[in-house]
Amino acid sequence: MASSIALLHLSATPKTLIPKSYVCSYFPSSTLAAPRSISFPQLVKRKSKPKSNITCMSSYNNNTTTPTPATDRLISAVAYTLPFFNSLQYGRYLFFQFPKLGLLFEPLIPLLSLYRSMPYSSFVAFFALYLGVVRNPSFSHYVRFNAMQAVTLDVLLVLPLLIQRIFSPGRAGLGYKLMVWGHNGIFVFSVFCFVYSVVSSILGRTPYLPFVADAAARQL
Repeated sequence: MASSIALLHLSATPKTLIPKSYVCSYFPSSTLAAPRSISFPQLVKRKSKPKSNITCMSSYNNNTTTPTPATDRLISAVAYTLPFFNSLQYGRYLFFQFPKLGLLFEPLIPLLSLYRSMPYSSFVAFFALYLGVVRNPSFSHYVRFNAMQAVTLDVLLVLPLLIQRIFSPGRAGLGYKLMVWGHNGIFVFSVFCFVYSVVSSILGRTPYLPFVADAAARQL
């Protein structure tokens, strides 16, 4: 009786023997080991280094320009008197219609008379300005650009006279009216260019005349 009970007890609680090699092959020793606490590296926020002031200083130096010398300003302002003197002939119709307008130009009459009294004064001043200033590398780019603008404007002022001589509009009719309007417009434009260029040159700034600046820049 006791032996049968012992057999039942053994059969009720069977023990399965698993070979050690089987366990080690399917379950590595790292998984069977005691679990370790997983520690994540602390994310340390690095302090940003202060930016150097080198770039700031370089950009500041690039933005700042050296002041234009007084001699360059004077030469640039005087250069624009050449096209201005040659453009006064286009204002005779306005002076005839508005006599008070001529009073503004009376202080320039002595200089204009001296300029006209010299033979070939226009050609001499043109080549002196072009060869002596524009093509002279001893002058700064500021002076050469302003002189080239003055020379270009003076050349453009000759074209209407050539067109007038070719077509000869006469003393009446539509052609005469178109000629008068053209002369008035050219004179107003030339006066505007002269005042704007002289004031900009005195202030040391570069004047950019419409229809003239691009042509002058391509010649330098």
